[in-house]
Amino acid sequence: MGTSFNEQFDQHGAWRREFALRLKLLSEWLKDHDLLDSAIEERLRRLETQVRSDKVMVAFVAEFSRGKSELINAIFFAGYKRRIMPASAGRTTMCPTELGYDAEVPPCLRLLPIETRLQPQPLMEWRLAPEKWTRVDLDVNDSAQLAKAFEKVAEVRHVSKDEARALGFWHDDTPEDNPMVAADGTVEIPRWRHALINIAHPLLKQGLVILDTPGLNAIGAEPELTVNLIPQAHAVVFILAADTGVTKSDLAIWREHLIADSPESDSRLVVLNKIDTMWDSLSTTVQVQAQIERQRATSAEILGLRPEQVIPVSGQKGLVAKVNNDAELLAASQLPVLERALGQGMMGQRQKILRTAVATSINDLRTEAGRSLNIRRRDLAEQMIELRGLRGKNTSVIRHMRSRIEQEQRDFDVSGAKIHAVRSVHLRLLREVFTLLGTSTLKAEMAELTRELRQPGIKLGVRKAYGATFDRLREGLRKAHKTGGEIQSMLTGTFRQLNAEYGFSLQPPKEPDLARFERDLELVERSHQQYLGMTNALRLAQPEFADRLVRALTTRLRVIYESALGEVELWNKGAAAQLDAQLRERRRNFVRRMEAIERIQQAASGLDDRIAEIEAQETAISELDAKLGELTQHLLAPPAAEQPELQRA
Repeated sequence: MGTSFNEQFDQHGAWRREFALRLKLLSEWLKDHDLLDSAIEERLRRLETQVRSDKVMVAFVAEFSRGKSELINAIFFAGYKRRIMPASAGRTTMCPTELGYDAEVPPCLRLLPIETRLQPQPLMEWRLAPEKWTRVDLDVNDSAQLAKAFEKVAEVRHVSKDEARALGFWHDDTPEDNPMVAADGTVEIPRWRHALINIAHPLLKQGLVILDTPGLNAIGAEPELTVNLIPQAHAVVFILAADTGVTKSDLAIWREHLIADSPESDSRLVVLNKIDTMWDSLSTTVQVQAQIERQRATSAEILGLRPEQVIPVSGQKGLVAKVNNDAELLAASQLPVLERALGQGMMGQRQKILRTAVATSINDLRTEAGRSLNIRRRDLAEQMIELRGLRGKNTSVIRHMRSRIEQEQRDFDVSGAKIHAVRSVHLRLLREVFTLLGTSTLKAEMAELTRELRQPGIKLGVRKAYGATFDRLREGLRKAHKTGGEIQSMLTGTFRQLNAEYGFSLQPPKEPDLARFERDLELVERSHQQYLGMTNALRLAQPEFADRLVRALTTRLRVIYESALGEVELWNKGAAAQLDAQLRERRRNFVRRMEAIERIQQAASGLDDRIAEIEAQETAISELDAKLGELTQHLLAPPAAEQPELQRA
């Protein structure tokens, strides 16, 4: 029997904790043995940050009354032996709600007032202003208090149509999507724009983030949710009702907000919830199951999925079964099937991607640290050849050897000017790359797009404006990639020359793959196509909506550009640190050679003593190399919980 999502996530958390400890041991060991240059230190820091801050976001998306919040209760919060997320009949999730854990923030519920939509700041900036949120402290040991506090996410306000229009909840051009007007002429809207729940739930502490989204109308009113949060989720669970299958509004959410951004449908899982509504005492179990399977096959066909990606479940019965420890009801609810799909499929895929990236970084780190050891080994070998050549030689030969070392040192010092000149050209080209990928370039492009979208009236040329913006962004990335290629060619030629003239063992670091960021741009562009059709032409005519759309786009593009800059910076550090390390080792080598000559001149026994020292140092370096391999190999080992499974495989 496979592991559930919760079990799989526990294993992932154990691996992350073990990895952090092993990485700390490696860092201290490298430092103790003078192998921690700036490039290796930066790679260690990134590795530690990558694993420590790794978050796994699972987004639950559905139209209203699909049992979404109940399903979250059943999968994640059944241990409280009651409902935690509000899941009564009707609409319960009025605003997007994120559940996560930050050790530096007390357990609390933070609510962002809906009125902040009238301000220009994107949601990302509001996150950095905690004083603007309404905060409710939570007692994680009191399930009743938790449930009561979480009910606040369902709070509403009654406002005039003008206010609803300003906040994005009333559109004159699409009256069928507008909320009901009460007898007093007011309209019901959410009280809160976004909710953040910070609690020390075991899974949340290990990096799980749960995103509970409202229905289609609220999603459509908040572009940042569909442009940023949902596309960044590692798994999306889309929930249908078993008795209705795929409705028109379900299909609209699926096409506009889910498959548009992710052609990789493996990260999308569809749940056919509330199968208990199809349980019929007048039908046999076989007949009920056949009916469920027909609904499953039909839903999969409409959504363009494989049937196994649509999982029939009863979240409500699953929760009841867990609370009452009813194994038979739990099996009938089929909730364990969904948990295994999340654990082995989506969660397993996420772990595989992370561990592959980590393994690549560790192998690069092993190569860089091993290069420093090889430099020391080569320098010792050169000294050994020199010293063995002095055996039986007279004083004049030893003086000649000293003069030769001094001349080599003078020649080496002259090479500093050449290396400085190369670095100047390198930095000039690097500045060009930083400019192309910098914040100012992105801001200029977004300002131009904003000007285009703020033109009065219906914007029939909006697709063209968007296309032109992304064409310029792609062209900038290609220029950066081309300049990076020039830098790589220059480094390769320079390193080859220095290796030939001074016996270095410099190897140009792997050039950053900026082409993959161009693919990221294409995904972002595709996800925005949903807002550029004729159905949104009237909404785009509203400056407030256009501004929100560009702010959401800017937030996501900033992540791409910062990642690209990070790759370039690491590449630059890899080249500079390698050169610095070999220059430093060469200077140390000159000092050691001169000390050896002086000792030989002062005592006849000095030569044999120095040869014995070098032999001992060579043995020590071999031991260091073996230990480096052992420590890095430990970093790649799976957590103890997974090892028996690997041995059986």
